[in-house]
Amino acid sequence: MVSTDKNQSSEVVFILLGFSDYPDLQVPLFLLFLTIYTVAVVGNLGMIVIIQISPKLQTPMYFFLKNLSFVDFCCSTIVTPKLIQNLVVEDKSVSIKGCITQFFFATTCVMTEMAMLAVMAYDRLVAICYPLLYSVAMSPKVCSVLVTVAYSWGITFSLIFTYSILVLTFCETKIINNFICEYLVFLSASCSDKHFSETMLFIFANLSLYCTLSIILSSYLFIFVTILKMHAGRGRYKAFSTCASHLTAVTIFYGTILFLYCIPNSKNTGLVVRIGSAFYTVMIPMLNPLIYSLRNKDVRETFRKLMDLKIISQ
Repeated sequence: MVSTDKNQSSEVVFILLGFSDYPDLQVPLFLLFLTIYTVAVVGNLGMIVIIQISPKLQTPMYFFLKNLSFVDFCCSTIVTPKLIQNLVVEDKSVSIKGCITQFFFATTCVMTEMAMLAVMAYDRLVAICYPLLYSVAMSPKVCSVLVTVAYSWGITFSLIFTYSILVLTFCETKIINNFICEYLVFLSASCSDKHFSETMLFIFANLSLYCTLSIILSSYLFIFVTILKMHAGRGRYKAFSTCASHLTAVTIFYGTILFLYCIPNSKNTGLVVRIGSAFYTVMIPMLNPLIYSLRNKDVRETFRKLMDLKIISQ
């Protein structure tokens, strides 16, 4: 009986409809997502290169930002090309193995980004609240450990979610009203008991979300209290400016996830779910390098110097 279930699952394919219910918008959407993906790739890889080659940017904050850009690049590359492909091809099917593989890597990126944003909030906490201890508390060794924890966090939670999917059985081809293989896709497509998988999703998704969000909120609570105690207006402005980019990225990322998954399913139409999924897997990887570069004087100056050197060399 077990072998029969495995054979059934191995032969199942999912048909990801994506945005195919809007045939008149296929070409505009193709151009839109292609542009977004191009900007995301160039922006994140450009951010990594700028931070890597600039001696001025060899600080813990930019070390974490470089890793965040790498995670965003991976997330965009895992999701967006398949979305773009489905806008121009008739065959929108994907095997169950392919869908699970995409889910594993996409979930790893999302969970790692959660942890990385929490690590970056802790870095800002130490920098503003304990500036005299910053060089010791955020030494290169400590930064490497924190980044390793963030990646391990993402991989561990992704393995847990993937395992809870692998115990499910899929019996027939399913038409999925989405462009990405999300957890709820597998639950809706399964023909076996879902209690274990639903329990795993509830426990570990909430654990990851609220643990990282608690670290971020508590860090910013201490930061704001410290800033309010500052007497110099210039010091307050500088402290706020160092947090502005990160706080913007956190608000967009967590705001999208909370809106998408904390509103009852009955209030989330298929279009809302697709737009929300596109926002945190496609749009945010494009927005993050723009947010950090536009609001960061050091990054802008480094970019200008590189452009000046390029013009001179030509």
